[in-house]
Amino acid sequence: MFADGQKLIVDNRRARHDYHLLERFEAGLELRGSEVKSLRQGQANLTRAFAEIRAGELWLIGAHIAPYEQASIGSHDPDRDRRLLLRRREIDSLTGELNEKGLTLIPTRLYFKAGRAKVELALARGKTGRDKRDDMAKRDAKREIERELKARR
Repeated sequence: MFADGQKLIVDNRRARHDYHLLERFEAGLELRGSEVKSLRQGQANLTRAFAEIRAGELWLIGAHIAPYEQASIGSHDPDRDRRLLLRRREIDSLTGELNEKGLTLIPTRLYFKAGRAKVELALARGKTGRDKRDDMAKRDAKREIERELKARR
């Protein structure tokens, strides 16, 4: 639970490992009833998900929302593409930025805010192997410093 009334459903930690996250956006999700129930149980996966613009609309692709067990016969397709709700100006500005070489839209978090399902998207550039190694070295050095400081207390 976040301080501003947000309830986290799933966090895409892999995105921070594989991409440099440049700018973040909040978008609504167009969902079916059984998908909302499944999200309330925390059954979602954003690991291989990304967003793209098709015919002036923003779509979330590759997100997996597990079928709801108690749903009636007409349950949802867990891997279907879902439309994201964003203002026209924001979509137009994203279109311009995505045309720049090497940028993509990656979902970083899925959460409820005031009872509505929201997804946090990040404009991202892929990391190289060297970038990943540098990040791991920095993280290890920071952990070692913290360990030493804790031992001195």
